Amino acid sequence: MANIALYKEKEILEAVNLCSNDGNLDNKSIGWSRNPVFNCNLKGKWLRKKKWNYWCITNNECLFSVTISNIDYVGMAFVYFLDFKTHKFIEKTIMTPFGRGYSMPKTVHETVSFKNSKLELHFISGEKSTLIVAKCSDFMGSSMEANFKVIYPEGHETLNVVVPWNKKSFQFTSKHECLPVDGMLKVGDRIYSFNPENTFACLDFGRGIWPYKVTWNWANASGIIKDRSIGLNLGAKWTDGTGMTENCIVVDGKITKLSEDIIFEYDNKDFMKPWSIKTSITNKINLKFVPFYERIAKSNLIILKSEVHQMIGHFSGSIETDTGECILIDSILGCSEEHYGQW
Repeated sequence: MANIALYKEKEILEAVNLCSNDGNLDNKSIGWSRNPVFNCNLKGKWLRKKKWNYWCITNNECLFSVTISNIDYVGMAFVYFLDFKTHKFIEKTIMTPFGRGYSMPKTVHETVSFKNSKLELHFISGEKSTLIVAKCSDFMGSSMEANFKVIYPEGHETLNVVVPWNKKSFQFTSKHECLPVDGMLKVGDRIYSFNPENTFACLDFGRGIWPYKVTWNWANASGIIKDRSIGLNLGAKWTDGTGMTENCIVVDGKITKLSEDIIFEYDNKDFMKPWSIKTSITNKINLKFVPFYERIAKSNLIILKSEVHQMIGHFSGSIETDTGECILIDSILGCSEEHYGQW
C-alpha cells in the first residue's frame, strides 16, 4: 500500500552500531546517511541473517555481475554476463550448505572473497577504490576472467539506509550508483574493455535479519546525460510501513533522498512490456522503463524458494533534485526487477 504522506527520515552523521548487545535493532541506527557509517554487528537469529555483496558493471556492450552472499541456510556465490548485441547470457552459481566458507564483513568498505575449484571471486577494498577479480574455468563451457577497478570519486555520496520492520527484523542496505570502472572481461576468446568514461558499477551491500517471506521491486541505473552523471536507486514493497525508503537519485555524485514510496506499474504476466515508475506523491520521479532482456532466476530448495525477474533495459522521463532542478532523461541503461522469496 503506497504511503499517503512524506516520511520523516533521520539523516545519520556519525558512526553507529546496527544492533544492541542483545542482537536486536538499536533504535539509534534507524535512519539514512550519505556515507556507510553503519557497523552491522549481527549476532544470533539463526537462519534469519541475510548478508550479501552484489556488484553489477555495465558499459555499452555488456553487463557483468558478481555476488558473494550468506543467507544462513546456504552460502551462494554467483556470476552472470549478458552481451547486449548477441544476447548471449551465461550464469554460474555455487552453493555451500549453511554458508560454510563465507565470511561476510560488518562494514561496507572491507574485503570479501570466495574461492573453490569452480569459481574464484575477490572484492578487494582500497582507500578510494574496490578491485573486483573473478575467475572461472567452466563458464558454461568457456573460460572467464575479469579484472575491474571500481573508482570512488572524491566526495561521491552513497545511499545507506536502515529499514526497521520491528526490533527483531531489520535490514541495512548500502546502494552505490554511478561509480566509474576501469578494467577488462574475457569470456572464451572474446575480450571486453571497460573505461571510466562509459562504464559504471552499482553495489548492493545488504546485512539484516529478515522475515521468512518477502517481495520487492528494485530499479537502478547509472549513466551520463549531457555531461552529467546520473544515478537512480528506487525500491518498493519491502519497505512498506517501516517509515523508511531506499529511494534516491544521484546527480554528479550528490544524493537527493526521496522520502516517499515509489509506484512500480508493470505486467507480471509479461515483464517485457514497458514499466511505469513514479513517486507516489510528488513528481520527483516520472520514468518509463523499456526492457530488452529478461533474466529469470529460480530456486526451490524446500524451505528456500525464490523467483527473480530482473529486466535489463533503458529508462526515460524526468527526475527532480532536492534543489528543484528537473532533469530530462532521454535514455539511461539500468535494471528493474521483481523478487519473491521464502528464505
